[in-house]
Amino acid sequence: MQEVVPINTTDGTSRTARVARALSAEDGSVRLQAALAAGSDPDPGFLETLVERCAVEPDFFVRDMLSWALTRLPTEATLPRVRRELASGRSQARSQALHTLSKIGDRSAWAWITRGMLRDADDEVARTAWRVAVVLVPEEEKEDLAGELAGQLGRGDREVRLSLSRALIDLGDVSGPALEQAAAGADPVVAAHARATELLRQNPEAGFDAAVEEAKRIVALGPERAAASAGEAGAQEAAGTEDGAGTEDGAGTAGDAGTEVTAATAKTVESAKSVESAATVETAKTVETSEC
Repeated sequence: MQEVVPINTTDGTSRTARVARALSAEDGSVRLQAALAAGSDPDPGFLETLVERCAVEPDFFVRDMLSWALTRLPTEATLPRVRRELASGRSQARSQALHTLSKIGDRSAWAWITRGMLRDADDEVARTAWRVAVVLVPEEEKEDLAGELAGQLGRGDREVRLSLSRALIDLGDVSGPALEQAAAGADPVVAAHARATELLRQNPEAGFDAAVEEAKRIVALGPERAAASAGEAGAQEAAGTEDGAGTEDGAGTAGDAGTEVTAATAKTVESAKSVESAATVETAKTVETSEC
């Protein structure tokens, strides 16, 4: 456990000045301790220092601790100050302000989440905006938010698309119509992302990468041909089992089961590998980061 930096001194140095100095230290562990100390013994005088540091702090874990320290301060002072950062020219300031709003969880801040933030050109800002929007959105506006988020399907790299899928899934069933419409569109990238998101919404255990590959297959073949292909694979597997059961000594099934891998079985194995890979990536991503 990290030792908390003492912020109550008798040397004439103010608590705020001591925290500010520690938060500017070169050593990341010292900055982390300082943020922990500020949250453990909160003082409204820390507000400006904490907000300013959020905009420039390079270490994710320190930034997260800074946001936690801000949640420990009175919301009537913290919310207006954090809101100002939403219009900052520094992308990290905007992203971290949004993250802090999600941690505070005050639904009055929903009115501050604009379409411009949800569409921010900076992927990290947009991803954070998606997460906080899902946390704060009123029930009656969830459908509109789902439509707005679905309009960005196909955006960015894997991590951006995964964040968007998570946000749409977290909105629940209201995302269904927007995803269905996007899946029927002419853009194959958007359609595949929409179908992958819907597959995950119906089966969260499938894994993002496996869902994407299945969605691409459906888009490439068309839903009817994809279903027929899956049916043929199942029939071939069943036929292989029956052939094994008809061997002379009646025990050939067990031997065949240990050696013969049908096309459908191979595909299942590959899907399992994709799911395992996706789970590994997601675990690492959660430690490193966390539709915020």
